[in-house]
Amino acid sequence: MSPSAGVTRSTLRQQIADALRDEVLAGRLPPGREFTVKQIAEQYGVSATPVREALFDLSAQGLLASDQHRGFQVREFTVADYRAMAEARALVVEGLFRDPAERVAVRPEGLASIRRRAAEAVRAAKGGDLDVLIGYDLRFWRELGQFVLNPYIADFLTRLRVQAWVFAVHRLRRDGMDENVLWFGHEELVEAIARGDREQVHAEMRSYYGHALAWADRLEAREAEGNAEANAEGSADGPPGPGSAIPPESPGHCA
Repeated sequence: MSPSAGVTRSTLRQQIADALRDEVLAGRLPPGREFTVKQIAEQYGVSATPVREALFDLSAQGLLASDQHRGFQVREFTVADYRAMAEARALVVEGLFRDPAERVAVRPEGLASIRRRAAEAVRAAKGGDLDVLIGYDLRFWRELGQFVLNPYIADFLTRLRVQAWVFAVHRLRRDGMDENVLWFGHEELVEAIARGDREQVHAEMRSYYGHALAWADRLEAREAEGNAEANAEGSADGPPGPGSAIPPESPGHCA
């Protein structure tokens, strides 16, 4: 294989992975959706190899589940998963400031870009533009993560945020967005980090974590109510018990 062929395949692999991730984040590939390498290869008009590699990349990122017999499936995150994501993010970010003498390395040129991402994310959130919000929010956290000068932590935070959006996007499109669901603290967080204000960073992350937990509580209550209603309907529609009379002309029954 020539070097150019290797670069082309690697680039194609990344392009396919990015395109599929965007489809998942936009809600066009909903949780539970199943597909095969062949289907995706035909959709994009490419060979199976870069598609397979892209799908395994997304599986490694936790966005897809794979099965050797059924192919791939968009992962379904539960409310419990979302709780764990929020807690992990809060613990990691707060942990970066556990020593008052430690400071995040702030580069002025990078800070200006992050401030713009934060402002755009908040504007999109308040305007209810979910697609724009997701893009700016992910860029915000990705660039903010680079301040810690640890690529493993930065990648971990970015991965958690992507997974959180996979959990949230179809619920937000179904239920709508407002201040009770979306967190608007991007700008306050970045300014606290810019000042090296450890206590304020903790406060902002507690705000983020508390906001996420409150939404999770409401989702759990709604799901519990829905399950209770479904069970009640199932009981009402179930087979008649002993002694129940069935009219002789009842539809669906033979005389």
